[in-house]
Amino acid sequence: MFLFVCAGCGAELTGPLSQVALPAHARQRYGNGVQLPVLMESGTFAVDPDPWGGPWRLWEEVDPDEAEARGIYAPVHALSDGMPGASVIAPGDIRGTRLVPEKLGGSCCGLDGADGPNMACEACGLPVAARIDDCSLWQAVRLSPEAVHRVPVDGAGAALLSWAELVAKGEDTPPFEPIATWGGRSGTDHYWSWSPRWEAAAGQALAHLLVASQGQPVRVPDGLTADVFQRALDALLPTGPPRRRAVLAGPGQPSPDAGTDILLVPVHPQTGQPWTTAGPAASAYLVPLPLGVWLWLVSPEPYVPLPASGRLPQDVLRDDPLPLLPHSLFRPDRGTFRHTLVRLPAVRGPWLRTILENVMRGPLAGLF
Repeated sequence: MFLFVCAGCGAELTGPLSQVALPAHARQRYGNGVQLPVLMESGTFAVDPDPWGGPWRLWEEVDPDEAEARGIYAPVHALSDGMPGASVIAPGDIRGTRLVPEKLGGSCCGLDGADGPNMACEACGLPVAARIDDCSLWQAVRLSPEAVHRVPVDGAGAALLSWAELVAKGEDTPPFEPIATWGGRSGTDHYWSWSPRWEAAAGQALAHLLVASQGQPVRVPDGLTADVFQRALDALLPTGPPRRRAVLAGPGQPSPDAGTDILLVPVHPQTGQPWTTAGPAASAYLVPLPLGVWLWLVSPEPYVPLPASGRLPQDVLRDDPLPLLPHSLFRPDRGTFRHTLVRLPAVRGPWLRTILENVMRGPLAGLF
C-alpha cells in the first residue's frame, strides 16, 4: 500500500491506498448535464499514463515523430502538454488540501480540471491536485506527479486475487442503469439507459476488434454481445460471409479451439493485465473487456418468470412487470473509441485511418 505526500513540505495528502487498474471509462465524457458517480473505489488509486488538461497544442503544431514517441499514431484535435502519470483517487480520499479559487475554470456545473491543479496543499500552498466533479465527467481527484510523492506504508494491502477468486466474487456490471441529470423542473431527474461503463468498455474493445479484423468481416457471439458490437462491426467492415470469428474466453470458460481468431477476454481489475490462454487459440488477438462487463456477457441474468408462492396455485407464474430497458440501440462511446484507436500502431494503415475519419466526421458518426 501507499500514501501520497506533498513534494513541497511532506504533509500527508491521503491515507493508505492500494493500486488498481485505471478504469476503461476514466476519460469518458457522457451525455449533457449528467451526474456521473465517483470513478475510483475508496481506498484505491490508479495511474493514468497519459497527460490531462492544459496547456494544449493543436495537431498541426506537433511533429509526427513526437506524436508517435508519445504513443499517438493518428491525428487528434489537440495534444495535452500536461504531465503524464497522474495518480487518480476518489475525492473522499484526499486530505490536507484547499481549493484554489482562481483555478476553478469555466466549467458547467462543477470542476473539470482543464486549467490544471485546482487544489493546493493546506500546509505550504503548493498546487498538488485537480478536483473533477463537473457534469458529464466521472468524479475524481488527479494527484499531480510532479507535486506529490508516493510513499510505501507498512501493513497488509489488498491481496492480489486469482482469476478463480475474481470469478467467484461475481462482481458483474449490469448493462442498464438509471442516469441522473441536472435541470429537471423539480430538480434532479432520471432516465433509464445503457450503462456508461458499458459504452466506454465497448468503445475501447471496438477499437481492438477493428485492428483484430485485419479489414475482414467479424462475427461475435449472438445475444447481448452481438447487441453491443455487431451493428458497429457490420457498418465499419466489409460485407460478406464472416471470415474472422470472435468468442468470449476467460477463466471458467471452455478452451477456445484453434480456429478462433479473436478472444474477448477480461482484464484483471488490480493489475490491468488481460487473461491469456496457452491452448490452441494462444495466437488469437486478445480484445480487453472490464471484468464486470465480461462476467455479465458470459453469464447474463435473464428475466425468467418465477413460480408464485403463497395463496396462488403452485403452477401459476408471477405476473411481475418486465424489466426496464433503454429506448435506443446500444452505442459505443466515441471518445473512448478514438482515444484507444489512435494509440494502436495499426491505425497507421490507410483502411483504419479512413474508418477513424469517417467515424469522427463522416456518415458513420451516427453509430456512436
